[in-house]
Amino acid sequence: MIVTVTLNTAIDKTLSVPNFRLGRRHRTVEQTTMPGGKGVNVARVLKTLGAPVIATGLAGGATGTRIVEQLTQLSVLSDFVRIGEESRTNTAVIDPTTGEQTEINERGPKVTPGEIELFIDKLLYLAKGATVCVIAGSLPREVDVDIYAQLIRELRRLNVLIVVDTDGDPLRRAVRAEPDIISPNVLEAEELVGHEFNDDEDRTYAVREMCELGAREAVMTMADGVFARMRPHEGADHAVYRVRVRGGAIEPRATVGSGDAFLAGFVAARYQGRNVEDSLSFGVACGAESTQHLGAGLIDPERVERLLGEVEVERLEVAPAGGT
Repeated sequence: MIVTVTLNTAIDKTLSVPNFRLGRRHRTVEQTTMPGGKGVNVARVLKTLGAPVIATGLAGGATGTRIVEQLTQLSVLSDFVRIGEESRTNTAVIDPTTGEQTEINERGPKVTPGEIELFIDKLLYLAKGATVCVIAGSLPREVDVDIYAQLIRELRRLNVLIVVDTDGDPLRRAVRAEPDIISPNVLEAEELVGHEFNDDEDRTYAVREMCELGAREAVMTMADGVFARMRPHEGADHAVYRVRVRGGAIEPRATVGSGDAFLAGFVAARYQGRNVEDSLSFGVACGAESTQHLGAGLIDPERVERLLGEVEVERLEVAPAGGT
């Protein structure tokens, strides 16, 4: 079983608005509304791929009820802790004429220490039957930025593979707790290591830096694929991989949530026992295919399989024996 954690769940609205301009009145030509938050998006893709998954986290008010009900309609198993305040609503506006997207994410509800304690108890109960736990997304208000690090330390005792996808202080704290895998995007990775990346040499070094900070393996998602530093197999030295879709193979329509689709595809493949290169390739194909849909966490598995032939894997380096 795979457990996904979303502490700041949401209803995600994605609007397609041609010739979008600030300060003007517009009408949408297409829109989607679905349960969201990064972990929820990952769970939805995992379900689409046929992987066994249960989504947990915090959900409150009528919005929280709607999140749970819509996940049930999608046949995604969930077990959320109900909180007193209302879960948030996020809005993404995509201009199909330019490809630009604008995202407005609410801060989320205020969460009490008691509600967090209930959640931790629930997660540790669910994790007893899990082999992978994906912790993803931002934190709602009043939640200690050390919460993800705390969860990592607790889950480590249960021998669960821990995957983290967040940013800012929660990511910095989480990395120090030595999760198995982290998966930031480029901007999040730059913030984590403290400098910008100007070229592929910088990006190659960046995934190594993230491991030196504490993560056992690291993946950095980009528009066309990923850089990753991973062990090819148990006991081997780390290698750095550049995995991407061939140029011109696919024209993105909307990139909201493509990193979540990548992570779900990668985790599903790892869960099935595929090797590192195949898992990264499958994740990249899932992320690329998701850009054809309006709304996060949507993929077509048949198109993913066809896209796999357009994914290139390059092994860039092998770290010295005994490396992090």
